[in-house]
Amino acid sequence: MSLPTVSKVVNGRPDVAPDTRARVERLLSEFDYRRPGTRRVARRGRRSGLIDLIFNGLDSPWAVEILRGVEEWCAEHATGAAVSAVRHGSARPASWTSALAGHDTEGVILVTSELTAPQLQQLRGEGIPLVVVDPVNLPDPELPSVGATNWAGGLAATDHLITLGHQRIATIAGPPDYLCSRARLDGYRTALDRAELPVRDEYVRYGDFHHEGGFQRGRELLGLPEPPTAIFAGNDQQALGVFEAARQRGLRIPQDLSVVGFDDLPVARWVSPPLTTVRQPLAEMGRTAAAMLSDLIDGRAPTSRRVELSTDLVIRESTARSDR
Repeated sequence: MSLPTVSKVVNGRPDVAPDTRARVERLLSEFDYRRPGTRRVARRGRRSGLIDLIFNGLDSPWAVEILRGVEEWCAEHATGAAVSAVRHGSARPASWTSALAGHDTEGVILVTSELTAPQLQQLRGEGIPLVVVDPVNLPDPELPSVGATNWAGGLAATDHLITLGHQRIATIAGPPDYLCSRARLDGYRTALDRAELPVRDEYVRYGDFHHEGGFQRGRELLGLPEPPTAIFAGNDQQALGVFEAARQRGLRIPQDLSVVGFDDLPVARWVSPPLTTVRQPLAEMGRTAAAMLSDLIDGRAPTSRRVELSTDLVIRESTARSDR
């Protein structure tokens, strides 16, 4: 049997004799050949028992908390999770989706990563269910996603500082293209507007959601002719960077500078002083995404396409009243 004949059968060409086509189909089935654009079905039932969990980098304790929630759900439901990381700016933006299509994943949880239209189209073409956690960009309205009340969290953090008498309140947001970063910044601005305090351009800085970004932007803010008396950092890691920037300038927290973070990572209660922060239920977000994905795998429509879990302000010792 020639290779061109097999190729014709694989690609659905009509110019093949019925007997020959049947022989080729039997061989393809015997060797479990996977045609392009199709997905394998597990031999012992529909489920392979494997989902993929994909992060935009795994160098953050934030990611570990999401992973913990997904793994807890998987352990309770006899499901395995393959964990991997992708980076923005890849020369082949759909390459990771191609890899997923080749290893019989039941579905995908994508965490804080930008999803392009070609990537989404490829996953849908392969019939791979997808749930996005904390999407970077505004998700497709039909795409299930899980997030937190970022705007309300930014509002609560800034209101807390206003209540303590601070008027010179700065913020270090995350990357400006992140949806959660913009929402937290909008909450900050809303709180200042409601208190009839000015939103000063020099008090709004953008970081990278890492310690270094918080440190660098904190140094800039504390070096201003009229530095802030309080800083709302867009996440806990940036807040800890501000701690170091303040230490290097000989400032005490909270006596000279109040600091609020966002996330409530485990380290937040162990730093000195313990960090006031906005808690978002990261592990619960992971569990919720896994449960939503399971519904999609089983053919059930989720009760809601967009789930936002509540944030809570956790007051510790990094904030105090201001006399300035």
